[in-house]
Amino acid sequence: MGVLFLTSCGGDSSTSEKKSEAKSEVVTGNDKVVDLGEKIYNEKCIVCHMANGEGMTGAFPSLKDSDLIREDKKAAVAQALNGSPGGSTIKGVHYSAPMPPQVDTKEEAIAVINYVSNHFGNDFGTITLDEVEDVVIDPR
Repeated sequence: MGVLFLTSCGGDSSTSEKKSEAKSEVVTGNDKVVDLGEKIYNEKCIVCHMANGEGMTGAFPSLKDSDLIREDKKAAVAQALNGSPGGSTIKGVHYSAPMPPQVDTKEEAIAVINYVSNHFGNDFGTITLDEVEDVVIDPR
């Protein structure tokens, strides 16, 4: 089984006005953020977790009714940012596939976790940038 990595480029967001606007969008959870979360999911997560969010037993865990996303969105944001080595057991099923980092910024991680939190039958609410300010992004 191979792993597909997709990357994208953005426009110039060097002005503080654009950065401030992007930060407030993440916090408020508006349509642009939902669209960003869906875009990230469809570009990076869907390969392993599938279009229905149910993953593959023994390889990639389901995001549908995920305990991690329901109970610890902050840890889910950290995982999207930093990846995980694999080898975890979730609901009695062992998952051996590692997860590489999927996003580069906390804003992207929040967008995709908030998307997953409210899709695939999930109704887990949202997380804000303020709630993950102490999440450390591992150097790559």
